[in-house]
Amino acid sequence: MKAIVFTEHGLPIDDPAALFDSELPRPTPGARDLLVEVQAISVNPVDTKIRAGSGSTGQPKVLGWDAVGVVREVGVEVALFQPGDEVYYAGAIDRPGSYSQFHLVDERIVGHKPRTLDAASAAALPLTSITAWELLFDRLGVAQGGGEGQRLLIVGAGGGVGSILTQLARTLTGLTVIGTASRQETQQWVKELGAHHVIDHSQPLAPQLAQIGDGQVDLVISLTHTDRHFAQLIEVLRPQGRLALIDDPATLDVVPLKRKSLSLHWELMFTRSLYQTEDMIKQHQLLDRVAELIDQGVLRTTLGEHFGAINAQNLRRAHALIESGKAKGKIVLEGF
Repeated sequence: MKAIVFTEHGLPIDDPAALFDSELPRPTPGARDLLVEVQAISVNPVDTKIRAGSGSTGQPKVLGWDAVGVVREVGVEVALFQPGDEVYYAGAIDRPGSYSQFHLVDERIVGHKPRTLDAASAAALPLTSITAWELLFDRLGVAQGGGEGQRLLIVGAGGGVGSILTQLARTLTGLTVIGTASRQETQQWVKELGAHHVIDHSQPLAPQLAQIGDGQVDLVISLTHTDRHFAQLIEVLRPQGRLALIDDPATLDVVPLKRKSLSLHWELMFTRSLYQTEDMIKQHQLLDRVAELIDQGVLRTTLGEHFGAINAQNLRRAHALIESGKAKGKIVLEGF
């Protein structure tokens, strides 16, 4: 089968060896696995972070986790899907990725593709939807339909996770949603996705928040550069507020949280699959729920740019755009 691989971490993305086209054996499903023929994928920051590590991979390594495709084979214990089903999912970080014609994935982290979306539009959704859903409802404990009278600040609301998180918070809760974006283009994008207010995270946060309220918020979800904004986030959070994040600060001194009794919550959407947790099937359930909301017109795809066919050249372009920090929404590729 066709696959896009790399064998050496840390190469600059303009090096043809950073990602290159290859042929790999078609995999065989395990007991709970689906063998999916991949139709479309999207690219996430985690793809670039893993590629940018150090050392040799030993064997050709396949990146990519977001995928949309058709189930072609199922394992002997599969109960949720059958061959021919259209699916979407974000995969597991400890298994080969989705930059390949055929891909194995555990059925418990797979959802039925939204019926009203084409493959490319659906490919933009899985990883970010899972991350956003778990941040809002599992980590911060906001109840669906709850949050009335509280304010949520989303730092980096114009990116992939922020684009779906803004919609979930606006449509499924009573929270006042405040997104941050530093460019006019992304500020407009965040407004279109439903944020009540948009402020600029490249400027001091407290004065901007004061212009649209009392200068404080109850909840913060920081999606990028948490270390750069950390002191300001502590400043604007109300006493007993909650802060959640997904990025990887080199260091994070949590002692300043104590005075306000602030709580810190970390989200990694791969945790359930990494540890095979008892509630792993919740990712299947929430993806099916997101598909329903899409088909009902409550949520919209967060596709930002379509980069064409799934090949090494186009994937290197996609990685370069993500590494630039200027991506809006999700970058998708479709077809081999």
